[in-house]
Amino acid sequence: MNPKKLLLLLAPLLFFVSACTAQKPATDRQPAVAGSFYPGTRGELDRMLNDLFSRALPSGGLTNVVAIIVPHAGYVYSGEVAASGFNTIDRAKEYDNIFIIGPSHNVGFEGASVFTAGNFLTPLGSVEVNRELGEKLIRANRLFSNRLDAHAAEHSVEVQVPFLQHILLKHFRIVPIVVGANSMETCRMIAGVLRPYLNSRNLFVISSDFSHYPAYNDAVRVDKATAGAILTNSPDSLLATMERNARAGVPNLATSLCGWSAVLTLLCMTGGGTGHKFTPVQYKNSGDSPAGDRDRVVGYNAIAVSEQKTPGTKEAFSLTPGEKNTLLSVARRTVEEFVVHGSVPEIDPATLTGSLRTPCGAFVTLNKNHQLRGCIGRFDSDEPLFRVVQLMAVASASQDYRFSPVDPSEVKNLRIEISVLTPMRKIGTIDEFELGKQGIYIKKGTRSGTFLPQVAQETNWTREEFLGHCAQDKAGIGWDGWKDAELYVYEAIVFGEPEG
Repeated sequence: MNPKKLLLLLAPLLFFVSACTAQKPATDRQPAVAGSFYPGTRGELDRMLNDLFSRALPSGGLTNVVAIIVPHAGYVYSGEVAASGFNTIDRAKEYDNIFIIGPSHNVGFEGASVFTAGNFLTPLGSVEVNRELGEKLIRANRLFSNRLDAHAAEHSVEVQVPFLQHILLKHFRIVPIVVGANSMETCRMIAGVLRPYLNSRNLFVISSDFSHYPAYNDAVRVDKATAGAILTNSPDSLLATMERNARAGVPNLATSLCGWSAVLTLLCMTGGGTGHKFTPVQYKNSGDSPAGDRDRVVGYNAIAVSEQKTPGTKEAFSLTPGEKNTLLSVARRTVEEFVVHGSVPEIDPATLTGSLRTPCGAFVTLNKNHQLRGCIGRFDSDEPLFRVVQLMAVASASQDYRFSPVDPSEVKNLRIEISVLTPMRKIGTIDEFELGKQGIYIKKGTRSGTFLPQVAQETNWTREEFLGHCAQDKAGIGWDGWKDAELYVYEAIVFGEPEG
């Protein structure tokens, strides 16, 4: 096989070199394989990515994807499979962090090296590295380090970054991790540090190719067995399958899974339980590429991992800082356009994250010179959150009976605050009401009223005073009316524009 072609297929298997020597700290991580594994110029790379995604499989309706396993070979060989894997993620979502975990091909060490020296550069531009989180991981366990030699020439992390730059619509930060491991125990310890971050707010990109260098049909058979073991979500099953593959005497089979340490770390994080579902997305090998041959191939699989909700439970609703800023911007634009022009701006739902399209209750509060200027909301809604915020922004500016409608001259002096509400829960005694954390909703006959959680912080009322004022001032049923009324509690995600 042509040496350059073999390099594009994948760098050789893990090999070991001497221990790390002192290196001068770097700043941004420069591309190491641009021009070989993928095009080295922005225009060429954009064109190749457009072509790969045009041929890739669609998402298949997968939701709640928290991790993907994707290949890391030259794009001409594995790029279509990788694009299919990336198609399963929510491209409009704003992730807290994207962890990219790949195996070490060039440096031998036991543990995980987190790049914290600067940002990651590709021909498509600079990608922010969450250096603070990286340093936190390093402090958390002795197996984590920030050795630069593990990242300097490593392709397994680098080749994933352009896919993220191409597909994601929102700003994102990465945590680049290169794993060097020779044991299950090392992977378990690494997984123990990373497991708290495996949730709906983050994405894990696990970088690995499958079989190396068998003939085409042998690769298909070996890769099917390896992928099947991964789909069981069992670390022990994966190791046992790799051992069987190694003993099977398959000609030219050098490994079943070059990034086994990264994949095994993921399986140790998911814990072998039922909380995560592994879904096969696409399989091909280098023999399926016009640039490859079928005598010696490398296998590629894309697998998506979805977070499963426990039956009968509802996932806690949360918002990222970016999503909060988006809602504040929506509320500000809506108030300005409605008060000044009498119209409401159109918002394209396709540009918003899934959380902002989720039906949810919300209150919009307008303050002027630290004084309330309007506040109206609703608890439950069949409409998406962003739309509820628009409707409540209009209502707070024009329909709060306590105030005259907002005048155009006032808009610039308004400070907007939004309270996104969790579902209400009925309580039987006030001992279940957590003052300051929960809001209260009082209902008696046709009368009802509510105080948001933050009212307690603003007034310093006792629990009984909080209930008394709500019953008297909001529900109109008298100071002691709450004692024989229906009581409901809820929580609120409260955020607002900076104080002027």
